[in-house]
Amino acid sequence: MRHLVLVAALALAACGDGEVTPEEQARIDDAKIAAVKAAQIIPPTPLSPGKILYPDIEQNNLYGAGCAFVPEGGGLGAIALTQADVGYMKIDDKIERFAADKGSATAPVGTFAKYDAGAYSLRLDLADEKGKRSGMETTDFNARLTVRNERDQIVYEAAGLAQCGS
Repeated sequence: MRHLVLVAALALAACGDGEVTPEEQARIDDAKIAAVKAAQIIPPTPLSPGKILYPDIEQNNLYGAGCAFVPEGGGLGAIALTQADVGYMKIDDKIERFAADKGSATAPVGTFAKYDAGAYSLRLDLADEKGKRSGMETTDFNARLTVRNERDQIVYEAAGLAQCGS
């Protein structure tokens, strides 16, 4: 009985001395590091692109062959235009210019799938290769527009229609 009490006392002393095993310390350190990393993740600010209307096209000389993306339920106003060398979006009531990423996939009428600007990048993915002819020189494609910020976080995404032609 005396040995049992002595072993129990030693076991309690070992638990109460505040020493942490290396494995326990590693788990504590990993949890602290994860908490700091989680606190550093800044949630993205959603983007609300404006419609590029005819006055915008006239004022900024946005004429030429390319694709115009309209989100589902967005009416007739395109929110993104892509051309061979450049793409455009209306952000905070200003036309933002995007450079074509010529290493990305090619799209109709000499356009590309990805375009980059200072704070944003846009990607226009067409759902099908052939599309549906909608006019003498235009073809409609089901499409998805994704806009990312400089931290590669999605700030806008929508399914819709891309009309490509000249």
